[in-house]
Amino acid sequence: MSDLTVTGQLAGLVIVASFAAGLNAYATVVTLGVLARVGLIDLPGPLHALSDWWVIGVCGVLYVIEFFADKIPAFDLVWNALQTVVRVPLGALLAYGATGDMSPIAHVLATALGGAIAFAAHSAKTAARISVTPSPEPLSNIVLSAAEDALAIFLMWFATRHPFWAAAIVLGLLTVIVVLAGWIVRAIRILVGRQLAARRRV
Repeated sequence: MSDLTVTGQLAGLVIVASFAAGLNAYATVVTLGVLARVGLIDLPGPLHALSDWWVIGVCGVLYVIEFFADKIPAFDLVWNALQTVVRVPLGALLAYGATGDMSPIAHVLATALGGAIAFAAHSAKTAARISVTPSPEPLSNIVLSAAEDALAIFLMWFATRHPFWAAAIVLGLLTVIVVLAGWIVRAIRILVGRQLAARRRV
């Protein structure tokens, strides 16, 4: 396998893992760990810790908590706001760990890119949730949350089989997010406005 192919596959892994982390950090870590355990992916050295059963187990428990918390209307907005400090740094850390053999400049750029991709995915998820939460029935929240979880897990698995196609799917989704950036910003402003209004009432 040529160095160019290996580099391309690594880039695909970074792009997909960072995006998946922005959707669901715990599902991403568990999926990466299990895939490494069963031999479907060879994690770069610094990321080998993700395949430790303790890491998989702890993140598995956290994923179960998020699975339910993320499907409760209104509370899911609070949960997603709190998860900003988990998903975005994780996207950056995954990129950091995967690109440790690169030059210092490339390493820093890859880390920043991983964080930016995770932030874009997380922002889009939050905006979508803000638009759905006002609906009177809980089904839309549940379906949307389940779809996000499934997408994160599928992308990580698909990246082990077809890293370039998986990266292409993520880049397509990122393009859509950029196109809808104005709507995403407005949705997040609405969320912030609601939180500030609630604090004033208290």
